[in-house]
Amino acid sequence: MIVGFVGSGNMAAAMARGLHDAVEAMLFTDSGSGRAAKLAAELGGEAVASNQELAERADVVVLAVKPAKLADVAAKLGKAKVVVSLLGATSLQMLQGAFPDADVVRVMPNVGVEVRKGVLCVSGDLDSGLRELLEELGHVVELPDSQFDAATAVMGCSPAYLALAVEAIADAGAADGLDGELARELVVETAVGTAELLRAYRPAALRRAVASPGGSTEAGLEALDREGAQEAFEAAVRASLERMRG
Repeated sequence: MIVGFVGSGNMAAAMARGLHDAVEAMLFTDSGSGRAAKLAAELGGEAVASNQELAERADVVVLAVKPAKLADVAAKLGKAKVVVSLLGATSLQMLQGAFPDADVVRVMPNVGVEVRKGVLCVSGDLDSGLRELLEELGHVVELPDSQFDAATAVMGCSPAYLALAVEAIADAGAADGLDGELARELVVETAVGTAELLRAYRPAALRRAVASPGGSTEAGLEALDREGAQEAFEAAVRASLERMRG
């Protein structure tokens, strides 16, 4: 399969890195930034001269441009067979109107796709071949188009919130004498194991399992509660939603 990326920004790059060993070839374009050539050189792909050429050669076109450019880009991708859109705040209906002759899928991935551990919310014409391609990048969840904003706030933005939590915990350990890199390693590897446990246990059950009555974990949870940690995370999700819908 040949995958073409129209736009070579951060999310396109993350997906391309995740797909590097899973596809026959990758094609890239940009709007003059030079990112397409750099990404092609990094991954052994090809920066092509135009979006029209990319559409003619690619089996799947990944649309990774600014939403405001949809109409202009669509006019040059008339021969695209399958379009995978990463455009935020751009409904499936809008995409189907822009590409009436193509199979169109709306996808919202998070940055974990770079290491094939992403979450990808999907709406649209997802056939088995395209599902297999996306599953190379992580966990695929089919959603109604109407739920994409809420899903994006939860899975698209949350890697940044979780990274902040890791950073804060590691910094606290370093402040008490741990080597900074060691503190980060301890927290990151703990996060990996915790993620696996959360596949089997509800968050509240896992908290109870770790926090013995009167113990140090309970003291930490009480401090987080006093500082409003849960409310802060909830506020972050609400702020993300407001920005997306604003």
